[in-house]
Amino acid sequence: MLNTRDEALALLRQYNKEPFHLLHALTVEGVMAWYAQELGYGDQAGFWAMAGLLHDIDFEQWPEEHCQKAPALLRAAGAAEELIHAVVCHGYGLCSDVEPVHEMEKVLFAADELTGLIGAAAKMRPSRSVMDMEVSSLKKKFKDKKFAAGCSRDVIRQGAERLGWELELLMDRTIQAMRSCEERINAEMAALPLAE
Repeated sequence: MLNTRDEALALLRQYNKEPFHLLHALTVEGVMAWYAQELGYGDQAGFWAMAGLLHDIDFEQWPEEHCQKAPALLRAAGAAEELIHAVVCHGYGLCSDVEPVHEMEKVLFAADELTGLIGAAAKMRPSRSVMDMEVSSLKKKFKDKKFAAGCSRDVIRQGAERLGWELELLMDRTIQAMRSCEERINAEMAALPLAE
């Protein structure tokens, strides 16, 4: 059974070697844990975090089959069906026809794409950090279609709508969530033995 974070991280690393993908997985993990606490699901924070950590498990090796390969990989590792459902539905409308239903799934759908945009914006800052990022500067980057063009603005907007939130609230909360885990993730990335 897939029960602990160490098991989940080992599973992720089995299929993901690129630092970019590992950083994204750790970021979404941290963001999901923050949201679980913030939205009153503190007792489920470990589960929310695990969904964040493993949401792109199949993307690096099978980008054309993203969200299609994941169920088999996760089942083989003993993942719970609710975790598999959460992972698959984050690609709803893009590479999956499984709709996000639970609040956790809606948060994962919304925050996944937005963390990419925020991460790209942070790299452009003198601090290279989210710690001093304001929503107003993120909104400018969001409006600039050429900036981080791979981050779908439509998905981010849809994500906010599914949650019943204003786009600005989603941005503000996700920046806070990324602030909460930035230091830990930087330390963890530095300690990862990346060369296999």
